[in-house]
Amino acid sequence: MAGIGSSTYWEDLRKQARQLENELDLKLVSFSKLCTSYSSSRDGRRGETSDTTPLLNNSSQDRMFDTMSVEIEQLLAKLTVVNDKMAEYTNTPGTASLNAALMHTLQRHRDILQDYTHEFHKTKGNFLAIREREDLLGSVRKDIESYKSGSGVNNRRTELFLKEHEHLRNSDRLMDDTISIAMATKENMTSQRGVLKSIQSRVNTLANRFPTINNLIQRINLRKRRDSLILGTVIGVCTILLLLYAFH
Repeated sequence: MAGIGSSTYWEDLRKQARQLENELDLKLVSFSKLCTSYSSSRDGRRGETSDTTPLLNNSSQDRMFDTMSVEIEQLLAKLTVVNDKMAEYTNTPGTASLNAALMHTLQRHRDILQDYTHEFHKTKGNFLAIREREDLLGSVRKDIESYKSGSGVNNRRTELFLKEHEHLRNSDRLMDDTISIAMATKENMTSQRGVLKSIQSRVNTLANRFPTINNLIQRINLRKRRDSLILGTVIGVCTILLLLYAFH
């Protein structure tokens, strides 16, 4: 290899960069196809279509995904090292006259590296999101199938538990309604008692304020008591006469 200041060294670095970029381009195309086939195979299994058969099962695709991810990351790391060496070369003495052209070439290689890195992380992120979503859906489907395939005793027990729970909820609701009615009745009686007390207070006030009315009320009460005594006496005498007549 020529010295670091020679153009041969620069051309060698460019050759390495182009070779790594070509390898990355091929790897990323295969990587994208792998992710697409993984999603398609999952969709085919969900739809239970017999005419769609994936070339690889999902476990093999997962292993291939991990292998290709490592390979692409290694290629990106190597390309990064080459770009760093090219950047160092542009700063060496004796390259000032070619610096503009060298910087233009270096920037183009850096852009390619950035694009490949972005594409790799985007494809990888999509693959991981699909796999995580499908694993979650698969777990849910397994739980549903396990529930459906449960024994009749367990299903019956679950049904009884649900009915008992509903019965308890209805009892609580009925108790709440009863308590609400009782509270409303209490408030109504309290209000009526207040009204009666107010009326009695007003009657007493009128009686104290007008003695004539008070005397009249007392006479009415005395006459009611007298009439009650007379009526009670007549009923008692009649009852005795009836008893005497019956025993004779």
